[in-house]
Amino acid sequence: MNKYMQLFRGTAFSSKSSQEILILKDHLFCINHEGRIEKVVAPADSDYQPLLDAYLGQDNYHALDEGQYLLPGFVDLHVHAPQWAQSGTALDIPLYDWLNTYTFPLESKFSDLDFAQEVYDDLVSTLLANGTTTALYFATVHKEASLLLAEICAKKGQRGLVGKVVMDDPEQNPENYRDADTRTALADTEEFILAVQQLAQSTKQGVYPVVTPRFIPSCTDDALKGLGELADKYDTYVQSHCSESDWAHGYVQDRFHKNDAFALHDFGLLRDKSVMAHCNFLNDDDADLFAEKGTAIAHCPISNAYFANSVIPVAHFHAKGVEIGLGSDISGGFSPSLFDNIRQAVISSRMLEDGVNPALPAQDRGVPGSRITVDEAFYLATAGGGESLSLPIGRIQENYAWDVQIIDIKLPSAKLPIFNENEDLHDVFQKIMYLTRPEHIREVWVQGEKVHSR
Repeated sequence: MNKYMQLFRGTAFSSKSSQEILILKDHLFCINHEGRIEKVVAPADSDYQPLLDAYLGQDNYHALDEGQYLLPGFVDLHVHAPQWAQSGTALDIPLYDWLNTYTFPLESKFSDLDFAQEVYDDLVSTLLANGTTTALYFATVHKEASLLLAEICAKKGQRGLVGKVVMDDPEQNPENYRDADTRTALADTEEFILAVQQLAQSTKQGVYPVVTPRFIPSCTDDALKGLGELADKYDTYVQSHCSESDWAHGYVQDRFHKNDAFALHDFGLLRDKSVMAHCNFLNDDDADLFAEKGTAIAHCPISNAYFANSVIPVAHFHAKGVEIGLGSDISGGFSPSLFDNIRQAVISSRMLEDGVNPALPAQDRGVPGSRITVDEAFYLATAGGGESLSLPIGRIQENYAWDVQIIDIKLPSAKLPIFNENEDLHDVFQKIMYLTRPEHIREVWVQGEKVHSR
């Protein structure tokens, strides 16, 4: 019997660093029974041909066809799972109105488990079909529906990090959508953590509970303090929104006389396993605190164009040593595809560097040194996300999970514009980044298991 559970042969793209792409041309990828990459074998290696001879013709040998390429699965660091039901609507109104008129009434419906099952089933399948193998989810205030989302991730094979949302302040949240009180919010969160940790014991790819204060404006001080204590007690992930918009950033300054980053830190919510969404208005002291604590930023470029009132200086924060990954922010961001968010991350960074007001002279118009390349944006969607979660995911290399998407650029109905059979592979990679649609994603694997095929 052969040693490896699966053997793949093909050309893969991965991140060598945050700025540089690694091209593994016609390599062999040996996947063990835990779903990890045990060995990567180059064509020049002495065991390449013996391995090929041993596996050729076996059921567990997978040779990619011509025109097919391997990419790491994407890591989406910010998804509002219930909001999938309103994606693409009402993006033209201010954040505060959007939340109260559309979002909170929708999220309140997730007390109905049948409705939750329908939406969450569809969302997890859609994200897998878009190449997202790991997702960090906000669910709702409902403990049962939040647990259901974790169960759906476990069943469908996606690596899910799920948070039961806490919104306990009666002054700041609608009467029909909030936690009953602070004590209930904390008790439900603790029960949720224990239930997901139990579920994780039988889930190959992993599911994880996440302590989730929605954002500072929706929580009392006692809830924020209690959530920090729970995160410490169970060593869980933490997620929230941080300094997203003028309104949210100003609210926290008025309430605590400090920025979100320091307020969250005071409550024990800035940890190595913390991911904060948006962070557009972080100043240098905030960013230094993030770097010191190992707290990551979930950069949501499409959503930020609608609701953040600014462009986040990603390159500047990265240079300061802050971990950064990408988030779709469904439904503040309309697209479930991190390909779309990779493209927008590049576009937004160029607009920040060049500026947008033509009435100003060119040298005064933008913020120099702000642009990122498509290679860097790809890193954010893959390895950057893995580093943000401190998990061995997001790269195609030894000891990482076999989380991959197989891209077919020769699809008859949507062939990519490649007319030279010897096209430079880095050029092929860039075309894949800019032109891939869901139908190009032929297969998706998580932790060595096939979870989607077209």
